[in-house]
This record gives sequence, C-alpha cells and structure tokens, in this order.
Amino acid sequence: MRPGNETAGFLRRRKYLLLAALTLAAAAVSLTLGRYPADAADVFTVMRLRLTGADPGEYAALSGIIFAVRLPRVAGALLIGAALAVSGAAYQGVFRNPLVSSDLLGVSAGAGFGAAMAILASANMITVHFVSFFCGLGAVAASYFISARLSGGLKEGTLVMVLAGILVSTVFQALIAFIKTVADPFNKLPAITYWLMGGLSSLTSAQLSLIAPPIIVGALPLLLLRWKLNLLTLGEEESLALGLRPALVRTVAVVCATLVTAAAVSVSGIIGWIGLVIPHLVRSLTGPDYRDLIPMSLFLGGLYLLVIDTVARTVLTMEIPLGILTALIGAPFFVYLLRRMKEAW
Repeated sequence: MRPGNETAGFLRRRKYLLLAALTLAAAAVSLTLGRYPADAADVFTVMRLRLTGADPGEYAALSGIIFAVRLPRVAGALLIGAALAVSGAAYQGVFRNPLVSSDLLGVSAGAGFGAAMAILASANMITVHFVSFFCGLGAVAASYFISARLSGGLKEGTLVMVLAGILVSTVFQALIAFIKTVADPFNKLPAITYWLMGGLSSLTSAQLSLIAPPIIVGALPLLLLRWKLNLLTLGEEESLALGLRPALVRTVAVVCATLVTAAAVSVSGIIGWIGLVIPHLVRSLTGPDYRDLIPMSLFLGGLYLLVIDTVARTVLTMEIPLGILTALIGAPFFVYLLRRMKEAW
C-alpha cells in the first residue's frame, strides 16, 4: 500500500474512533441527566451491579430509572437517529439530489396517517406502531405503483417517482388533517398531535425489540451496496457502461431505506431534518464518497439525535417534542452548510 493510502486509512480510522468515543461519552452523560439527576459514579455502580447480577440495594430506585427509562431511550435515540440519517443519505444518492430526505416517497406521511388512525380507534401502543409501520410501507408502495403506471417508457422515471411521492404525501397529509378534524378535541386530538411532533418519551425495551430487526435488515444492504451508490450518482448511462444495473440497485436501496425509515418513524413519530442535514454534515467531513458516507451517517445520526433528545428532556421542566427541536436547529444549520459547501455536491 502506498504511503498516501496508508495516511488516508489512518485518518479515516481516527474519524470513526473519535465518533465512537463521542457517542459513548454522550450516552454516559445522558444516563445521568433527567428529572432525577444522578452522579456518574452512581450510574456506573448501578450498571456494574446489574451486570454482575448483584442486589441493587440502596440503588434500587435509580436502577429502575436507568434500565426501564433512560437506557432504552438512549439506545432508541442512537438507533432511530442512525436509521433516519442513513436512509436520507441513500435517498440522496439514488435520486442524485442533495435536497432529498428519507420521507421523499411519503413514508413519514403514511406512517403518520396510520398512527393517527390507530389512536383514533383507541388502539394500544403496540398496535399503533404496527399500523404506522405498514402504512408507511404502503405509502411508498403506492408511490412506486403510481410512478410505474405513469412513467411507462419515459427516460425520466426517477423524476416521475419523486412527483408520485409528493402526490402520495399530500394525500396522506390531507387524511391526517381529516382525522384531526373528527378526533375528540379533549382526548384523541392531543395524543395524535403530540405523536406527530415526534418524541421518545414512551419508548420501552419491548418497542426497541420490535424496530431493531427491520432497521438492521434494511441498513445492512445499504452498507454492502455503498460503493455501488457511488456509481449510481454518476448517472444512468455512465453506471450502465461500468457494468452496474441501476434499476436493480435503485430498487434495493429505496426498499431498504424505506424499511429503515418506516420502522424508526413507527415508534418515534415524525422527526424531520435528520435525513437531510446529517448526510450533508458528513460530506463536509469526509467528502461525497459513499464508502464513508453511509457508515459515518450511521454514527453521526445516532449521536445527533441522542444529543437533541437529551436537550429536549432536560432544558425545560416539560419535555420538548423532538420534531420541534430538530427543525429549529436543523434549518439554520442546513443554511450554514449550504453556504459553506456551495457547489461541493
């Protein structure tokens, strides 16, 4: 290996190690913060007692808070943030557009409609998650069906798919508005509205066990296909000339990114800007190479949502919905990134 390649490999490994260290530090700090703050030493003691199977004794109350509330929330923030970021990065590569995010084909709107419908029907939270998940997948399937029927032999099939996604999103947003109109304003409407604003306050270990498999199943092919996404960004003719089957790669990437997004949104509600901002931030750190962009988005997306969630539950006496914070922080930060990168895409 040439010295230049060795240096590049060393720098790449150092970036990953730094992100991993920052993530561990943020998770450790997050476990100590909340309505009932705890010392880092006490949290470490509780973790050690649980790992060794010893009786928590005087730490019983803190042990319940850590393992029933904070640890699932920290793990959920890392998992959901990573899922939204990597799906956004994949969508931007597939559609060759830096302004694309993970809800382009209507998955968030469809998931929101499913959750609103289930809450209106007084379903339990597990049912809400399942209905939201499958409605998100159904929205993307509808976008694919519409684009397939409309594009026909058109060369710009990707553009037609984007327009179909906008159409499907608009329809589901209208259906959500209708459900909010007919919902009980004293009971169901606040629950629907709060869910749509996004949050992790009710996240449990059981819910994590439901969303972890589809997120992992969807993220692994994106990691394996990341070098092919580099070829896909070159365009249809160039990728064909290099031996790539762009239609197949595009379909696999969209299906996997949709699966990841639908699973994340089904338990967190609609949390915007992560799938748009994080890939751009990663590009400013590593460049547009998808061999680094996909795994780095996983790390940075999880770290970003963990920090945002920690702020959301500690900065005020009441918890701030995550969708509000990600928009307030993501929008100006995205403007800064666009100004800095300019024509870098």
